[in-house]
Amino acid sequence: MPSKWDAVLESKPVPLGEHLLTECSKLFASELAKWPPPVTEATGDAAALLAGEPAKPSWQLMREAFRLARWDLGREHDAYDDYMRNQRFLEAGVAPADKPMLLFVSRLIEEQLLGLGEATEGRVDRKAMLRVLDLTERAVVKPGAL
Repeated sequence: MPSKWDAVLESKPVPLGEHLLTECSKLFASELAKWPPPVTEATGDAAALLAGEPAKPSWQLMREAFRLARWDLGREHDAYDDYMRNQRFLEAGVAPADKPMLLFVSRLIEEQLLGLGEATEGRVDRKAMLRVLDLTERAVVKPGAL
């Protein structure tokens, strides 16, 4: 008869760095699940977007916000510029009126990840930030929507 510890003892060890990234993505996903997200300082357009009780963004908008954040963090400026210049978010099901929210959410995602890099004094580099981004996106965006 197996003991209650067998599953733990037989599990594959997870490197500490990967565990950190996984836990950060879980924390970030839980923050994004609450709407509006906890923002400490919102001014100008961001404050206007979060005023009152803004509707939670659609999964399409969230998917596109993650795409923009990925391009920005990966320094894929040509892809980002082409997307915005040609309004490719419209093809993805994001309404023109939702463009400010799209930009807000993508920048919120980026700021969270850049903050993680800063908090770890650069030990979480851009490659690791992109890993957190991928893990968070899987938790936030509707399964099967990608």
